[in-house]
Amino acid sequence: MQATRGADGGGLETALAEHARRFLALFPGAPPRRFFSPGRVNLMGAHLDYNGGPVMPMALDRGTFVALRARDDRRVVLASTLEEERLEFALDAPPARASGRWFDYPLGVLLHLLRTRPGARGAEVLFGGNLPIGAGLSSSASICVGTAFAFRACWGEAADPLACIEAALWGERSWVGVQCGIMDPYAVALSRPGHILWLECRSARYHHLPFDSDGMAIAVVDSGIRRELAKGDFNHRVSECQEAFRLLAPHAGAAQVLAEVAPEVVERHAHELAPPLLARARHVVGEVARTQAARTALEHGEAEAFGRCVSATHASLRDLFEVSVPELDLVVERALGWPGVLGARLTGAGFGGCVVVVLRPAACAGFRAHLEPAFEARFGRRPPVFFFRGDAGPREVSGAGS
Repeated sequence: MQATRGADGGGLETALAEHARRFLALFPGAPPRRFFSPGRVNLMGAHLDYNGGPVMPMALDRGTFVALRARDDRRVVLASTLEEERLEFALDAPPARASGRWFDYPLGVLLHLLRTRPGARGAEVLFGGNLPIGAGLSSSASICVGTAFAFRACWGEAADPLACIEAALWGERSWVGVQCGIMDPYAVALSRPGHILWLECRSARYHHLPFDSDGMAIAVVDSGIRRELAKGDFNHRVSECQEAFRLLAPHAGAAQVLAEVAPEVVERHAHELAPPLLARARHVVGEVARTQAARTALEHGEAEAFGRCVSATHASLRDLFEVSVPELDLVVERALGWPGVLGARLTGAGFGGCVVVVLRPAACAGFRAHLEPAFEARFGRRPPVFFFRGDAGPREVSGAGS
């Protein structure tokens, strides 16, 4: 696979050095500390995180850049290379509520961290990165986990992935108001190169599964449809799943979440569910079975079987969960017509965003040229195609950065 390249054509070190130069143009003075936090793509377990089921995400070697310089006072300045607005406030008088702007995400994380660090110093922070925003690759978890990691390092605290996860979840759920599951921050904070994460979302049990990067490559195709987390539609799906479980729970024995309801229970009581609720429940219980089958295929080195599970997930997301759009469906259809492609599906919440494609490494050559003409003919533009490696997780990148 191709290595991730920075916006200037270099690798991560070069991209972060350029990011630090942009920091100094905004905040003259000493060079900042530089941090990287990956994005993620979920290969299996679509919409199972908030339903308590298993998921199989992989961190990506594109993500969020954080340049941070501590101040001697208690003022904080949050700026971004991707947005014009910035936020400046005193830690003694932080904003009282979210504003609907980009900085709500790092602000929520910081407010959570301050609960245990009342005397913390302020900082000047510049965010940036090379992850397509709003494309379903978890830019929100990337910036939230990266913010927690960078501020904790600034305050002299040891790396603690679980503390970063806790802060990221509070920021998204309690401050921003997105009722996300635990998958995204876990995938970002606990990533390991050469592996994907197996995470059981109800219990938070996890371990790492080897991913054969010699036999399988990962491409991500950006539909160009920005969903901005499609917060209203996403939260509606969460509510539908909760209502489906409420109705099924009396018949489901010890099940504590929708993902633990047996498929036969769903079918036996299908008449008790309105059609949309039945479709959501069928997707969830079917996706649990597909994800378990995908894990077995991966453990036995059966790449073709793994790919079939990925593609079957897209059909379910399109027909039962109803979160696809025509751009995503066309990408999946065209991808599956290219020799060497093992599977393809929309990834993330849906309603736009990206398609993840699992393919043989040799199939990467020519894949973009195969995909672009049909997409351009129908939608008038060419979809960006990225090839990714896995990533080692949030970290500080040493160097002067100036």
